[in-house]
Amino acid sequence: MLDIALLRKDIQSVATRLQDRGFTLDLARFNELEARRKSLQTETETLQARRNALAKQIGALKSKGEDASAVMAESQGIPARLKLLEEELATVQRAMQELLLAVPNLPHASVPAGKDSDDNVEVRRWSPAGTEPVALPFPPRDHVALGEPLGLDFETAVKLSGARFAMMRGPIARLHRALAQFMLDLQTGEHGYTECYTPYIVNTATLLGTGQLPKFRDDMFWVTKGGESVDENGNPVPREDLYLISTSEITLTNTVRGEIVDAAALPIKLTAHTPCFRSEAGSSGRDTRGMIRQHQFDKVEMVQIVHPDASYDALEQMVGHAEHVLRRLELPYRVVLLCTGDMGFGAAKTYDLEVWLPGQNTYREISSVSNCEAFQARRLQARFRNAQGKPELLHTLNGSGLAVGRALVAVLENYQQADGSVVVPDALRPYMGGADRLIP
Repeated sequence: MLDIALLRKDIQSVATRLQDRGFTLDLARFNELEARRKSLQTETETLQARRNALAKQIGALKSKGEDASAVMAESQGIPARLKLLEEELATVQRAMQELLLAVPNLPHASVPAGKDSDDNVEVRRWSPAGTEPVALPFPPRDHVALGEPLGLDFETAVKLSGARFAMMRGPIARLHRALAQFMLDLQTGEHGYTECYTPYIVNTATLLGTGQLPKFRDDMFWVTKGGESVDENGNPVPREDLYLISTSEITLTNTVRGEIVDAAALPIKLTAHTPCFRSEAGSSGRDTRGMIRQHQFDKVEMVQIVHPDASYDALEQMVGHAEHVLRRLELPYRVVLLCTGDMGFGAAKTYDLEVWLPGQNTYREISSVSNCEAFQARRLQARFRNAQGKPELLHTLNGSGLAVGRALVAVLENYQQADGSVVVPDALRPYMGGADRLIP
């Protein structure tokens, strides 16, 4: 959430920067609410001062033995009016909160302006052979054609759950697990992250904190609890909406919600391997073949919670941590700086890592690493004590380290052989019982 003090100080500048993101700030609504807030607060302060003055006047009149009834009558009418003002101010503040919760983060000055992915800026490329992927000496197959003989089963998944789910058996299931274990070991053993196991179902407050709600409710899967049952005393249990996480960024970042963290504990570096659940609202018809865009997929997430002065160094560091996974797997990739129009809702700056897929003859996103600055921390009220001992908002960062299913796709397509077998990358062989090849 943006700092309301910044909007009050220079709302036109904020609106212009948001326009670069393709977001139009409702200036009329903001100004209307702000004007009403000021009016209510001014009237409240005036009445409070009048109440205090009348109290003194009543005391003075009574001490002189004079009639104070008229003054007392005026004084007695003030509390009711103050109560009405308090209620109306709360309504205005709720409306302002709703408006602000729908406003995305401001882009960092170094983010290129642009409308969509066509305006993103490539930063660098890497492959085991230099910068460009080496062409396979035979017509490449995609991961579906390669994976099905190895245990990748979409037909059963459709029977069990519907489209955009996958079932894995045997060697390909083990390869999927090996990738997740390898990524966790790399992030914890070499990059200093603390491994976490988190809930997969969270409440509304948790999703408000990291920005998935209210804007992205249709992108979530949710369940309800209560509403049709009673407690041990026979009282109705209120209905509560709960949500399946779309990323463990949600749970990891929320660990500091409502906390004042010891500055000496920074940076906090957390990682977790979890399933992720996304309804993919608005993506109808896109990537319907295979594992690229699924309702359920696994991801190893990285989260850093840092001092504001360190967040952009941490961003570059986290991009390197994600790159390290791809380099150890010897998968060609490129790093792309997202433009203003292609960034996620809470991000101030984002890099995408895109892995080369020979079966599609293109690069596809496999990791997104973002600095949210204080945007999430303001919603979370996540703070630390600065050098002056005053609470100050933290900065939060998140990134995939990596998306496991897409890494599986990349391994299948880049390590495929002409006979349909797949060579196991050296880094994964200890997790595969020493196996060096998957054979249909």
